[in-house]
Amino acid sequence: MKNHADQILYNAILLTMDDVYSIYEPGAIAISGQNITAVGSQKEVLEAYQSESMFDCQGKVLMPGLVNAHTHVPMTLLRGLADDLRLDVWLMGYIMPVEREFVSPDFVRLGTKLACAEFIRSGVTCFNDMYYFEDAIAETTAEVGLRAVVGQTVMKYPAPDSSSYEVSLELAEALIQKWKGHPLIVPAIAPHSVYTTTPEILTAVTEMAKKYDVPVHFHVAEVSSEVEALRAEEGMPEVPYIRKFGMLDTKLIAAHCVHLDEGEIRSLQHAGAGIAHNPSSNLKLASGFAPVQRMIELGVNVGIGTDGPASNNDLDMIDEIRLASLVSKAVSEDPTALPAKISLAMATSMGARALHIGEITGSLEPGKRADMILMDISPLHNQPRFQNNSDNIYAQIIYASKSTDITDVMVNGEWLMRDQILLTLDEQALIAEAQGIAKEIDLFLKDREESVLSKLVAIGGTMQEESFEVQAKVRVDDLEPVLKALNQPGIEIVRKRHYHEYDTYFRQADPSQGRLRYREDEFIGENGEITNVRSRLTLIGESGEKSQLNGEEIMLSRSRYLAPATQSLRFYREYFKPVAIEEIVKDRRRFLIKFEGTEFFVNLDDVTKPNLGKFVEIKSRTWSRQDAQLKVKLMQKLLETLGLASQPLVTKDYIYLVEEGEE
Repeated sequence: MKNHADQILYNAILLTMDDVYSIYEPGAIAISGQNITAVGSQKEVLEAYQSESMFDCQGKVLMPGLVNAHTHVPMTLLRGLADDLRLDVWLMGYIMPVEREFVSPDFVRLGTKLACAEFIRSGVTCFNDMYYFEDAIAETTAEVGLRAVVGQTVMKYPAPDSSSYEVSLELAEALIQKWKGHPLIVPAIAPHSVYTTTPEILTAVTEMAKKYDVPVHFHVAEVSSEVEALRAEEGMPEVPYIRKFGMLDTKLIAAHCVHLDEGEIRSLQHAGAGIAHNPSSNLKLASGFAPVQRMIELGVNVGIGTDGPASNNDLDMIDEIRLASLVSKAVSEDPTALPAKISLAMATSMGARALHIGEITGSLEPGKRADMILMDISPLHNQPRFQNNSDNIYAQIIYASKSTDITDVMVNGEWLMRDQILLTLDEQALIAEAQGIAKEIDLFLKDREESVLSKLVAIGGTMQEESFEVQAKVRVDDLEPVLKALNQPGIEIVRKRHYHEYDTYFRQADPSQGRLRYREDEFIGENGEITNVRSRLTLIGESGEKSQLNGEEIMLSRSRYLAPATQSLRFYREYFKPVAIEEIVKDRRRFLIKFEGTEFFVNLDDVTKPNLGKFVEIKSRTWSRQDAQLKVKLMQKLLETLGLASQPLVTKDYIYLVEEGEE
């Protein structure tokens, strides 16, 4: 008496991707419900099982569905948004500002559907995601019928779905509680990276992951700059750093891992962590070459990911597997590195283990979920076929096949594509919706690119302040007499500081946009040592109304927008694209004083680059024309008190003095 199966697939070149890489030709597989019940030669399976649903594979390759080990699926809607940029400029200057403006539950649902359609067509049955509104991503993925590990992003910055990391942690816990135990969805928590989190976040994430026994999805050592910065700040590389917070005691999925030393690789292997290798993204963003061959030699489970479609720019896993193999050969200068069979394992069985779900998917074995695909190897680009070596079939798949050769896809025992027709998604409707979103984003970026202020707001988060001030300066030969004059009765010194200031001014093509200044202040201690360093951006508007002081016009108002400078100077050069750059270096002793009940800043400046000389600069913030005129009169008296009334006024900022000197 034969056993009953819900479905039997037969007449296939059956690649199981099990531990011994069993191949059956012709092979067959029996399925009951969501599980595989039998795998083997066609003769053996058909002798033991019968079914009303018999599927002839027509000699195609039947193999496990592909596992995309790292991606950000809703970013299909940002595909091609900003290319050929450095990682920090791309991420902080374009992607994150657009995300803050547009990402919503509806946005991620549409982006997820678009990604799922692309996944199914390229043979992906399971993916590992990190993004925002992850609950909506989980719902959409489950509706489509794909398998996924979904990780709620947690980072120190405000995100589209949370005003703070505490809110993100609450969302992560709610996601876990809702989806844990689901047949298709594995909930996870996804702290973005070391440089976008804090020790408090990493500690909280670790505790939550241990409490619920869920994966932690984390970017690790993607670019050399983040590794170098951590070594400088903490005196250690990334893996020892995250170990301090217990992350190696979780089900860690470490994405990228481009810049790891051997000790770090061994630490991840001992911890049972999985690594997600992303060759296209690493090449496109010039992040470097991950030591994948060595990782596998040391026994680490390494999967392959496409990364997000905004940094790849597609989700085609067939291309990704091929690239992973070829890059490894080129980097190692060894044509035997990462052979086709191992590369395919990275995208199936090993990739599933890297996601800590190897017990349910990744290979075709009895008891595992029925996640499988059919690939036609008969097209012209894959002919002829040699059979002198059993491993030749892997080479055909990796080096000659295309994603368009995939004809059928099944997940959890349900067909999602038959004869290259999607069964759970409407591609044309998705494409039309996606194009509508693209038009809205284009308009947003066009408006932003025309305004330096808009670009500053986009990357700076909340604008710190808009201020107005009156200011004037005089040139002197010696600053010491002024320093002594500040200590006379009638002048109260509220506080004083000593800086070395390094100013970089960006000149825009349109002068009405104002002047953007990147300033780095070195705080100087009593013994001349540097006690602190800070950086900030100031957008200085054009001069406003003028008033008379000693017969000279001085500026009554100038709008000044301040924002923190959290990125490098190089980042701002590439992001704001100035037509010219000027640098000014000065030694500044800065005094906040009270004079006749009014606060003034008095700066004693020695401008050394270029060598403009020594100046005394007086400033005061103001809020109205009447207040400004009052302060102008007080500035006249203050100059007299400091013994500077007879000196000619310099009414221009240092940057304009520099430019006049150039002319």
